Amino acid sequence: MNVERLPNERKLAICRKYFMAGFALLPFMWAVNAIWFLKEAFWATPYPEQKQIRKYVIVSGIGAIVWLVGLISWVIIFQQNRSNWGATADYLSFIIPKGIP
Repeated sequence: MNVERLPNERKLAICRKYFMAGFALLPFMWAVNAIWFLKEAFWATPYPEQKQIRKYVIVSGIGAIVWLVGLISWVIIFQQNRSNWGATADYLSFIIPKGIP
């Protein structure tokens, strides 16, 4: 998407929509928001809506990073402890590996 062609009010509206969509457990939207509007927020010529866009970009980037760290942490912990958790881990698994743990 080429955000440079849009009017400033529309840029702010789209940025705000993507930010709000991230709260619906869609952290990918925060990552997209941070990447798409990064140039607009920090390196574009100043305009009135830029301050709000910058705020949304920063918070979206932080939110996406927090979700990514949480997801990676959960995967590492689960993979290391799956066999020790017994039936509870089996209920959480889609594919139960066969063999001796």
